[in-house]
Amino acid sequence: MVSERELLESVPTQLWIGGRAVDATGAGTFPVHNPATGEVLANVADATPEDALRALDAAVAVQDEWAATPARERGEVLRAVFERITASAEEFALLMTLEMGKALPESRNEVRYGAEFFRWFSEEAARVHGRYLHAPSGTGRIMVHKQPVGPCLAITPWNFPLAMGTRKIGPALAAGCTMIVKPASATPLTMLLLGKLCSEAGLPDGVLSVLTSSHSGAVTQPLIDDARLRKLTFTGSTEVGKKLVEKSANRLLRTSMELGGNAPFVVFADADVDAAVQGAMLAKLRNGGEACTAANRFHVHNSVLEEFTTKLVEAISSSVRLGPGADPDTTLGPLINEEQLRTVGELVDDAVAKGAQVLIGGKAPDGPGWYYPATVLRDVPPQARILREEVFGPVAPIVGFDTEEEGLAAANDTEFGLVSYVYTRDLDRALRIAEGLESGMVGVNRGVISDPAAPFGGVKESGFGREGGTEGIEEYLSTKYIALT
Repeated sequence: MVSERELLESVPTQLWIGGRAVDATGAGTFPVHNPATGEVLANVADATPEDALRALDAAVAVQDEWAATPARERGEVLRAVFERITASAEEFALLMTLEMGKALPESRNEVRYGAEFFRWFSEEAARVHGRYLHAPSGTGRIMVHKQPVGPCLAITPWNFPLAMGTRKIGPALAAGCTMIVKPASATPLTMLLLGKLCSEAGLPDGVLSVLTSSHSGAVTQPLIDDARLRKLTFTGSTEVGKKLVEKSANRLLRTSMELGGNAPFVVFADADVDAAVQGAMLAKLRNGGEACTAANRFHVHNSVLEEFTTKLVEAISSSVRLGPGADPDTTLGPLINEEQLRTVGELVDDAVAKGAQVLIGGKAPDGPGWYYPATVLRDVPPQARILREEVFGPVAPIVGFDTEEEGLAAANDTEFGLVSYVYTRDLDRALRIAEGLESGMVGVNRGVISDPAAPFGGVKESGFGREGGTEGIEEYLSTKYIALT
């Protein structure tokens, strides 16, 4: 395996525009930090509004040619990218661990998951269907044609540096769209490496550009205002998502938004408690809890509350090891930055001040890096902020309920609606609750539900649009009706 130093020296730190690495206008840079130590990993090009328009120029210049490329050929390029990511899995995993902090096993899982979007959409490229039918009135024929939306802008978050990009790039390129990706300033290196790899796999110059910047709004606003951009896709907080929708409204820019979550994890009296605990470990601690799909609130039937809580604490105590992500013994790495560490600590302190009890964890260790231990809280009162706000950290607040109606009501008591988790052995209850939950996705007796072959997305203030599955490519296609005699 390549060393950390060799890997960092091989990763582009310039902008990726038009199929090549270029300096930012003015040659500005910004630092990328290692969450395990706080030290600077690299200094990356800091794009300007002028650079953004250069990327859009490149995308527009090749849009028609890429759209006219046979679907099978586009699919073969995506398949080649999938194979190159897979061949470079260890390099991608280590790079993600260095800039985002997650434990190496988590990073390896993300590489497999993220690469799969290129394989899945390489197959979907040739399966874009329209319709042809005789008008019911008998006055003619109806033809429905699908064609690429056009140049797209993707703004991606820091928590999944590879997969949040591939989940957007894969369907856009498969549909025949060009794309500009603006990765999070905390984790730009993985996307820069992907841009280089896509070019090496045969993706034509200009089809994919990567803009790294410490001033996202200043760089993306000129693109949103430009009539040549036809689509904006964003993954991140609801607060930022709302602002982007407002900014894009002036041009009625097509948008898809995958926003924040406040996922309930509901355990009923008839649940397999051991299975529920295993699912809770995955749903809460996967990616260190820094995931919009992470279980945020644990609603447990009072008849199994003590058993579930005790076993969850035991599981954390026996299997979770906090430390640098690159350490082979680590299962839980640091949080992304000092601000996130402070936010998680404040939510826990607020819950404790209002009456919650800390059963394990609850205090950040001293020393360098932005670490917070796996934490379990019980007797969390309804007024605690941690039940209303997305934690984005390894903290599990547990509350009890008595009836099915109370459990469902508590689960739905949020403005968010991305994902919910339900544990029960009763099939009728499972279906009844799944249908009653106000979320775009439901995991029944499963702690991880993300799958490239399934539609990912939420309702309410968790956004709109779907990524993955057969639905994912539709976000990048326009529907045209052609009337024939």
